[in-house]
Parts: sequence; structure tokens; C-alpha cells
Amino acid sequence: MVAMKGTIPHTTPMFMAGMRLVPAGVMVIAAAALWGRPILPKSLKAWLWIAFFALVDGAMFQGFLAEGLVRTGAGLGSVMIDSQPLAVALLSAWLFGEIIGIWGVAGLLLGVAGISLIGIPDEWIFSLLQGNIKLASVANFGHIFDSGEWWMLMAALSMAVGTVTMRQVAFFADPVAATGWHMILGGLPLWALSWATESQQWVNIDGYGWMALAYSTVFGSAIAYGIFFYFAAFGNLTSLSSLTFLTPVFALIFGHLLLSETLSPLQTFGVFLTLGSIYLIQQRAELAAKFPIFQSRRKATSHSPAGETDAI
Repeated sequence: MVAMKGTIPHTTPMFMAGMRLVPAGVMVIAAAALWGRPILPKSLKAWLWIAFFALVDGAMFQGFLAEGLVRTGAGLGSVMIDSQPLAVALLSAWLFGEIIGIWGVAGLLLGVAGISLIGIPDEWIFSLLQGNIKLASVANFGHIFDSGEWWMLMAALSMAVGTVTMRQVAFFADPVAATGWHMILGGLPLWALSWATESQQWVNIDGYGWMALAYSTVFGSAIAYGIFFYFAAFGNLTSLSSLTFLTPVFALIFGHLLLSETLSPLQTFGVFLTLGSIYLIQQRAELAAKFPIFQSRRKATSHSPAGETDAI
């Protein structure tokens, strides 16, 4: 987010979204080949799952995110997109039977509270606490569909669906190669849309802008996507997606170090709440074992593995 902040005014959203996907996808495919992983899916079903993955997590997520970054003028947009672990947790519990538990629920809610304090303007929060709804800008919420917040919400939901889809994709294709192909297949339509509807996509980008694009492509897409979806194929999706609560935390830290941005007391408190939420989610099984009084008394059934009695 910090790297892209100064580049966005000098480019166009669809071109930028494609730049974050297609070159990164090529890098991931090349890395998979160097590691000796099978890079070509061998069945039509594998390609169909990758195509759906590309549509949802590639084209839709990056397209909505790029449009949101251009339009949003408030931290509410970042709160919406970084709340996607809630959707992932609910989808994972519904589709795969993952155990959330009381501590996991507490961590998810604490994380949303933390990123809300980080992203929502302080004056909105104070006015709501004082009961001054007008100052909290009800009018702004009335125009939410014309602003970046709507696009960020759609990006968050797209990423959540993409995250749970990876579990199915991994049944039919290598997860690293599938990640690369989904970025290529998801980015090409964005470039086609850019060619058809946008102009002067790169003429105003300076040297810093190209460096920011390169950083976002290599670190923000190729490396981050490759690692994230590799673990999404096999690991606990609720625990993994909860780490994205750290996005606004790191954005604040690097914004302070590189852009001289300052943290308000509410934002600082939000950082600690967010870190606490990550701890609760990652350690929810250990906490449930230490404090069994909070566990559900429902006995394990045939749908619940032995010992997992606190299913939500």
C-alpha cells in the first residue's frame, strides 16, 4: 500500500492491476519449473478450477482493489478489505468443517475492532461514541457505492472466495503452478479491459513509480501470493487468513517510517488490538485446552473429529 500510494495518480487502475498479476504469474511459473514442480495441469477439471480461481481471486480481486485504491479517500476502505478473514472463517467452517471456537471468534472480532480503529477516521469514532451520528457522516455512507469503500468490500469478498477455492484447486493441480497460472489468466483480461477503456497508462509513470510497480509485482504478488496460496492449499484457512489483519499495521509502520505519517492514540491502540487478535486466533486450540470452561459441552459427533468439541 505504501509503495503504490504515490504511483496511483500517474497510472490507470486496470493497467496497474494487470501489472501486479501477469509478470508475477510468469515469475511463479518459472520458479515452479526451477524447483521441478509440474507446471502444466493435466486435466480439464484442473484448468476449469484454475480458471474460476483466476476469475475470482485474480481478475475480480485485483480489479476491485485497483478501483478502490483510486477512489477511496478514507481508511474505511482498508478496513473493509482487511476484514476478509471473517468471510474466510465462515466459509471454511461451512465448507471444510474447520473449528473456529470461542477464542477464534473473539480473535476475529478483536481483529475487526483493531483495524477499524486503524482505518476509520478518529472523528467518526468519537462522534459515534458521543451519539452524534450526523458528524459521523451518514451522508458519506449514502454515497458509499460511488466511492472506494464499495470496491474494497467486493475485493475482500473476492479474496475470501479465492482463498477457500485454493483448497479445491490443489486436488487437481500443483498449488504453486496453479497460483502462477491464475495470476496470468486473471491479469490478461484486466490488460484487455485497460486497452479498451483506458489511455496513457504508463506515460506519466516516473522512475519511482516503476520501482514501486516492480516492488508490488515481485514482493506484493509473486512472493506473497506464492507463499500464501501454497499454505492455503494445505493449512488452516482461518489461521492463515487472520494474518492479513497485519496489513494495516505494517502500512501504518512503514507509512510512519517512509512517509512521515503519524499514528493517533486510537490507531496505536488499534495496532495492539490487532496483534492481540492474531494471538487469539493462532493460539485458539491451546487456549481452549487451558481454559476448558469456555468450551462447548457438546460431544463430538461423526461430523466432528475426536477432541474437537467446540465447533462453530
